[in-house]
Amino acid sequence: MSVSAKKDPNGTWHIQFRYTDWKGRRKKTQKRGFKTKKEAEEWLTYFLLQQAGDIRMPFKEFWEIYKEDMGKRIRRSTMRQKEYMVQDKLMPYFGETPLNEISVQMIRRWQGEMLERNYSPTYLKSIYNHLNAILNYAVKYYNLKTNPCHRAGSIGKEKADEMDYWTLEEFNTFVDALIEDRVAWTMFNLLFWTGMRLGEMLALTVEDFDFENNIITVNKSLNRLDKEDVITPPKTEASKRKIKMSSGLSEIMHDYIKSMYRPKKASRLFEGYSKHYVEKAFSKGIKNSGVKKIHVHCLRHSHASMLVQAGFNPVEIAARLGHAKVTTTIETYCHAAENAQDQIANTLSNFERKAVYEG
Repeated sequence: MSVSAKKDPNGTWHIQFRYTDWKGRRKKTQKRGFKTKKEAEEWLTYFLLQQAGDIRMPFKEFWEIYKEDMGKRIRRSTMRQKEYMVQDKLMPYFGETPLNEISVQMIRRWQGEMLERNYSPTYLKSIYNHLNAILNYAVKYYNLKTNPCHRAGSIGKEKADEMDYWTLEEFNTFVDALIEDRVAWTMFNLLFWTGMRLGEMLALTVEDFDFENNIITVNKSLNRLDKEDVITPPKTEASKRKIKMSSGLSEIMHDYIKSMYRPKKASRLFEGYSKHYVEKAFSKGIKNSGVKKIHVHCLRHSHASMLVQAGFNPVEIAARLGHAKVTTTIETYCHAAENAQDQIANTLSNFERKAVYEG
């Protein structure tokens, strides 16, 4: 390998070198902007380890390999969320540590610091899962001997202990307080009566509504990427679905679209309205109505819980919500009817009385 580190007229250093890449091809490249010669040489050492897939490279260098590969395989919005989590929660602790020196003890200490920050159990689990996934990738593709996360154990929980939602009465109280804000009033009726995700709602266009059959087509989502609102495919293939509207919601949406100024088929219903606007209007409605505080996403939970209590089965509910797996619906919502056990016991009691009477 030929290496040449030189000082530029502006006082910084650059390095030129030849190397063999992982496919055995000879290449020549250079890198500029180093403050010192030592910094340039250290960068070159890490670069060559990265090219060779050497597990002695620092965690921060391996993250670049992982990011480049996985960025081609997962949604852009998902990758952005992963980047934020890694840079904020993992890099300060593991960034400079060689991959093969990340120990069980180190992970346990890091877990302790995360637990002291009083994050929610589900958020802790999400943080842990990112570290675990990166190290699993190193084991599978870069010959890391073992994943120390497995011995260190997990933290947090996959699911929250309690699902927040509103009853129909609570929702009506809330939405009545927003009657003078037509856009917000329409948005929250749409979210509550369909169970769609916030990004799915904000991406809806005029042509997504079939009022002859009372159907909404969901096939896209609005996401915030790099400080810009971007329309992307929905969360999963199962998220692409058709939602049947109730007659009341159909009337609300028909009137709203009629009120739009010369809408075209591709016109977004809520063009110019962001997730921030929705969350602000939601908080205002809660304050003015006095109902219990929940998150905007809990309107989706409220819709699902209402379907559970109405007696619809998990397969039907999963299709309406756009869940990829019915098990997600069962684990998340099928415990949501607060009085379900009472209803079951009362029904069984009626059967018992009927049996005694007829016997």
